[in-house]
Amino acid sequence: MEELHSETQSIEPEPKIIGLTGGIGSGKTTVARFIEEFGFPVYYSDDRAKTIVNDHDGVKVRIKELLGDESYDQNGLYDRKFVADKVFSNKELLQKLNEIIHPAVRLDFESWVKKQTKYLIFKETALLFELKLNRQCYKSLLVTAEDNIRIKRVMDRDHKTYRQVEAIMEKQMSEKDKIKIADYIIYNNTNLEDLKEQTEQVIFSIE
Repeated sequence: MEELHSETQSIEPEPKIIGLTGGIGSGKTTVARFIEEFGFPVYYSDDRAKTIVNDHDGVKVRIKELLGDESYDQNGLYDRKFVADKVFSNKELLQKLNEIIHPAVRLDFESWVKKQTKYLIFKETALLFELKLNRQCYKSLLVTAEDNIRIKRVMDRDHKTYRQVEAIMEKQMSEKDKIKIADYIIYNNTNLEDLKEQTEQVIFSIE
């Protein structure tokens, strides 16, 4: 009797997606760099969005239809200041703009995920909780800091006034609400050495 052999292929488990977020001045980008140093890939949603609004023809057309040709400068580049001024106090316009950009970023992220081989991968986005993107992640990681520390960092970095930074923060979900939702929290109130140590402890504790 002929013996039958079944060939089985080993299937690699899908990577676990960790949502990485933090409000303005929290230091989430610094944490993301540390994560990369520890060998895990990070998808920078905010940076990719900046690229997509310039490179994706369909997105460019729809943004111009929504906000006007002035949304792009004479060199054809996305005019961030014009757009920010346009939508800052207009929730309806902001929502429509997000409905153009975020689906394109989502597709870009899904394509990126397919190329990854690590068991943990990180999705950095400022609006993880606001857009309920944490529901699409295995776990969420929040980087936070005291308000006065965050404000000073942004004032020093972006040369904004105290009131300007405060106005931006008021538009974002409160840190208290984020802390209630987050699975893991890194407090960035001290120095880089402590921040790196916290980052290492958190990411290697994720199972």
